Amino acid sequence: MIWTYIKLAWRNLLRNKRRSIIAGTAMGLGLASLIFVDALVIGMGDNMVASATSSFLGDGQIHHKDFRTTQSVEETIRESEQLVTSLRQEEIVQHFTLRAMNVGMINSAANMSAINLVGVNPETEHYLSQIDDAIKEGSFFADNGERDILIGSKLAENLEVELGDRVVVTVTQAHTGDLSQEMFRISGIYHFNIQEMDRGMAFVQLSKAQEMFGIGDDVHEIAIKFIDANYGRNESLPFWNRYSKNGNEALGWTRLMPQLKAALELTSFSTFIMGLILLGVVSIGIINTLFMSLYERMFEFGVLRAVGTRPFGIAKLILFEAGALAILSIVIGNIFGLIITYIMSKVGFDYTGIEYAGVTFLELIYPVLHIKQFIIYPIWVFVLTIIVGIYPAVFAARLVPANMIRKVL
Repeated sequence: MIWTYIKLAWRNLLRNKRRSIIAGTAMGLGLASLIFVDALVIGMGDNMVASATSSFLGDGQIHHKDFRTTQSVEETIRESEQLVTSLRQEEIVQHFTLRAMNVGMINSAANMSAINLVGVNPETEHYLSQIDDAIKEGSFFADNGERDILIGSKLAENLEVELGDRVVVTVTQAHTGDLSQEMFRISGIYHFNIQEMDRGMAFVQLSKAQEMFGIGDDVHEIAIKFIDANYGRNESLPFWNRYSKNGNEALGWTRLMPQLKAALELTSFSTFIMGLILLGVVSIGIINTLFMSLYERMFEFGVLRAVGTRPFGIAKLILFEAGALAILSIVIGNIFGLIITYIMSKVGFDYTGIEYAGVTFLELIYPVLHIKQFIIYPIWVFVLTIIVGIYPAVFAARLVPANMIRKVL
């Protein structure tokens, strides 16, 4: 019996091929749009996370518990040597690097500017950040000179300096508050296309920064890269509690950049809202198509009712036709969605240099295809079509056979 309804549904759907193809294409384009938008949102989210974590942040960080709020040079990581030893034994940690940070002033012969001075270890830093890749002039501490300094392109413009010029950096020392002043030679100029880094950060050797800050062998930050980037967004990971002891705190990027996490949640919610809107528009087309088919075959339905077909049988036939229309639209939508998304996943969208939620896009955005996009969303379309088809099905089942035949005659 079910097979009979299936054959009748497809036969009735194909009786007016033009209308069925137009309706199926319209519904399919809605499905294709939903697949494409979802792939784009996933690609944008991955791009934002990669830009934030790989540029300098890392998947996670360890600080003194008060350092992020006070930025005080005295708030160094407690028992840093034990932490380093323990991190080397962590199976989920792929790389980590130590940093020392302090605010200060940088002076050239022409100008001065406030900066965040960061001491880094070149041997481990290139695993955690893209500073070495962002160098446009000079090198990334190639000579290991303790008086070499890296500055951003915007900062170089403000100071009116070039590669090889000398600058003076002034910072305050921990505990005493005394000023420490050193002369450096500009060994590299980088361009991240991130305003805060290009204009307000400078990098020196870790040992030299520790000496200037008066903190001995202590550090302010340990940046971490996991073997799997998803560990960084897992706030329940035992790793964070294990290293949040003795006055220190270990946090993943979702806690370090809550605005980025909120932005990703907002984009996901926006995709859901867009899906509801698209499916709402599609549902109007479904109702219109089914009612047009119903009124064209009013006489046939009247005869079926007159010879003994039950109202439920008429309603079931309408629902099977709705299902057939849904399958047609799903096939069209998946094909269009796959073609469009695949092409754009190779071409990409160029939003480099644009800042959103505190993150600057450093690379092209490529939509990301997932198999679930071609399963979950088509199921939505099929279920919605069946639900929407209930109304015309109930309408047809309630019609009086005599009135149906009389209207046609």
